[in-house]
Amino acid sequence: MISTLAASLLALLAPMPGQAAPEFSEVSAGGETISLDQFEGKTVVLEWTNDGCPFVQKHYGAGNMQALQKRAGAEDIVWVQVISSAEGKQGYADAARATELNAERGAEPAYVLLDADGSMGRAYAAKTTPHMFIIDGEGTLRYNGAIDTIPSSNPADIKRADNYVSTALSQMKNGGEVVTKVSKPYGCSVKYADS
Repeated sequence: MISTLAASLLALLAPMPGQAAPEFSEVSAGGETISLDQFEGKTVVLEWTNDGCPFVQKHYGAGNMQALQKRAGAEDIVWVQVISSAEGKQGYADAARATELNAERGAEPAYVLLDADGSMGRAYAAKTTPHMFIIDGEGTLRYNGAIDTIPSSNPADIKRADNYVSTALSQMKNGGEVVTKVSKPYGCSVKYADS
């Protein structure tokens, strides 16, 4: 487990909406180096994932995450999955496994970043899978938190929940402010090497 002190420091260092999103440069499952600055002018969604987590399985098993990814692609939004599970931990995936998982699930992220050393996850203070972030075209963080309002692993709750990510993307598309900028992420803890 992450020590209480380490967890407290992670929370203090968490990027807040309205601030510049932390830069990143990670290798994707496709073998290319992906960095935030290459998406200038585009909205970017970051999704922390772990295929062994029941909360992630809820959203993929019901097709909810795939529907959001498809919408993002149709609206020229860059959807980036991030796998910060360390080697030997639940959810760890190399390039081949990450690609196979998404093919099996019908998932359509633009990129899958392999963050086994946890550097990107720590930069964003990603706590759970899923943990969602939205960055605007100027590189400003606009949302940090849960995917929706019902913190359960029950797929039946998806239809009853308000989807923070979908709502924020709609508000941004219309040039408006994101109303709910921060929410408490729920799910399994990110499986960092020291956790």
